[in-house]
Amino acid sequence: MSALKLEDICYTYEDYKSWEGNWELYNGIAIAMAPAPMRKHQSLASELIYRFREQLDDCKTCEVLGEIDYKVSNNTILRPDIALICEEESQSYLTKAPQIIVEIISPSTAKRDEVYKFDIYKDEKVKYYIIIYPDDLYAKVYKLDGKEYDKQGDFSKETYNFEDTKCNLKIDFEKVFSRFRK
Repeated sequence: MSALKLEDICYTYEDYKSWEGNWELYNGIAIAMAPAPMRKHQSLASELIYRFREQLDDCKTCEVLGEIDYKVSNNTILRPDIALICEEESQSYLTKAPQIIVEIISPSTAKRDEVYKFDIYKDEKVKYYIIIYPDDLYAKVYKLDGKEYDKQGDFSKETYNFEDTKCNLKIDFEKVFSRFRK
């Protein structure tokens, strides 16, 4: 009998659905998610969801969601902190690229969010990818330009207009971060 090798393990969405706890799946490899996010992480996520949601009253085809499964493929399932979706039909998980994805960095997820998820979201053609740095109170905003992400800048007190979204949203980062400044 031969030894089991890491490259022989390839989990699928069917496996993923049966697991307890919080997981993501990267090309068939199971990645345990960190314990429940810290209070500041949750508060920032709530603030961003609120800021997006308040702009959607006149845009009924879009919605903003927190921590929902995004089934990229049968062996890659991600759970972004926030996703803005438009005209999505599935009820149990996302099946197509959101217009905006937000990830809030923690020390245990930084490499995943800045490297692995960055590349997956780019390849899946997510229009905007926002990485929030809660300890430093700023956000990096990336916009898909053809096949690559173009960094729009670092935002702490500025407003950014997401012109290429179905609902033409904007975020005032000064308001998002103001309650966390000392």
